[in-house]
Amino acid sequence: MQRGPRAAMAEESTGCVLPRLPWASVLRAALLLALAGVAIHCLVCSQRLARQQQQHRQPQLEPPAGDIAELQLNHSGPRQDPRLHWQAGPALGRSFLHGPDLDKGQLRVHRDGIYRLHIQATLANCSSMGTTWPHGATLAIGICSPATHSISLLRLHFHQGCTVTSQRLTPLARGDVLCTNLTLPLMPSQNADETFFGIQWVHP
Repeated sequence: MQRGPRAAMAEESTGCVLPRLPWASVLRAALLLALAGVAIHCLVCSQRLARQQQQHRQPQLEPPAGDIAELQLNHSGPRQDPRLHWQAGPALGRSFLHGPDLDKGQLRVHRDGIYRLHIQATLANCSSMGTTWPHGATLAIGICSPATHSISLLRLHFHQGCTVTSQRLTPLARGDVLCTNLTLPLMPSQNADETFFGIQWVHP
């Protein structure tokens, strides 16, 4: 007995039917994942670049305050040398060295740049009334070493006074030694409030 068309169609309809995949949703999810991956990659790269730039900049940073020194007079006994000798250290109170150092009592710089130089000198046992100083009594500051840089920076005249004080900006080079000369036989006061000397680095 032969089967009719309707029976054949009924048998075919009982077979498995494959579900249709939502391709639009799959593509949308894949696109979102790709965009998220790109965003994460860009974030990681930007952070790495920022760290590298910071590492390159750090060696070029200058110390905030720069080199600085504030000195007190170091003197005892009769003066045989017109040069004044200086000292600094925590035990002396307000004197210090940060960068420069002392070479036999004279200030030596270790960094090129523009420095602000200041000094005050008061004569011991001085009275401005009726005091007569040697002709041309002065306090002079200059670069005394190396010889190729030797130059006068300041020359202060006492005239009939007991104290001279001044400051100025001046370029100094690494290795320059500053000397302060007081006319002999004048004697400077050892009081740290009356006689002091210092420099401060202010610009490359």
